[in-house]
Amino acid sequence: MKLVLKTMAIALFALTSSNAFAQEKLRIGTASLGGAYYPMGQALSNMVNKHAEGYEMVPIVTGGGAENPRLVDSGEVDLGIAPASLSFLAVKGKGPYKDALNITAMGTLHSSILHMVTLPGSGIEGIEDLKGKRVAIGPAGGGTISIMRNLLSLYDMKIEDLTPSFLSYADGFSQLADGNVDASFALAGFPTSAVMQTGATNELKFIELGDEMMNTLTEKFPYYSNVSVPADVYKTANDITVIGSANMLIASGDMDEERATVLLESIYGNLDDLIAENALAKQIVPVDSLNLPIPLHPAATKYFESIK
Repeated sequence: MKLVLKTMAIALFALTSSNAFAQEKLRIGTASLGGAYYPMGQALSNMVNKHAEGYEMVPIVTGGGAENPRLVDSGEVDLGIAPASLSFLAVKGKGPYKDALNITAMGTLHSSILHMVTLPGSGIEGIEDLKGKRVAIGPAGGGTISIMRNLLSLYDMKIEDLTPSFLSYADGFSQLADGNVDASFALAGFPTSAVMQTGATNELKFIELGDEMMNTLTEKFPYYSNVSVPADVYKTANDITVIGSANMLIASGDMDEERATVLLESIYGNLDDLIAENALAKQIVPVDSLNLPIPLHPAATKYFESIK
């Protein structure tokens, strides 16, 4: 009898101890491999795992910036990385979103740029030359497609005027190197690995808009900006001017305020640690989160107001 009671006590203690140290598992939606979202998602997950007691987070490969608001809204992921432009449309139920989604901003992240790349000799000098060409435009749920639709509209063109391939960024740039597509596009932070790998063995030619068309784009779509990429990033002859889109960390509007606060503190309260994990985090200015184009989660408003 004493042995039975002792065995039960040991089992109860083990169960209690297990529960006491149980980690709540969270998921963060990123994008396909080869872009900047997945490694940023890894870095953010590491911050939560190191600094948020009681929580464990893993990055999930997804279709990308366009899909992540839907995944957050449906509860399939707890956090997501998404462009400010698509998050704005998601909250309004416009563009690719038929209904308004219940998402809020948790904070600002790095900016992405639209890499528009071909190879010398392709005959592609500008956007209008893409008509009828084979173009890799990222995965079907990615953020590249939305920005491309907006861009092409300025030239009275549509995606259907191209011969599009819906590939991951890594596969799209591999296909460019192999000559299977004429151009490859990627909305990603810079430098991004897919572009770097192709540039290591090929001379890259970036398609630029020019000042007039860039001004037209940013006037019509004010959530985009023009970004100058230094020549040494991709070994180009000169600095290049590209389309920029800010990224943000998003969560459900229903996320518990206590949980949200713990996550915010683990990420934005350890920015040096985050930068050590991912150099793109150098671009993050936490208080800029107070000026994002969608509502902040109440916990985020309190947190960023407190560190101003």
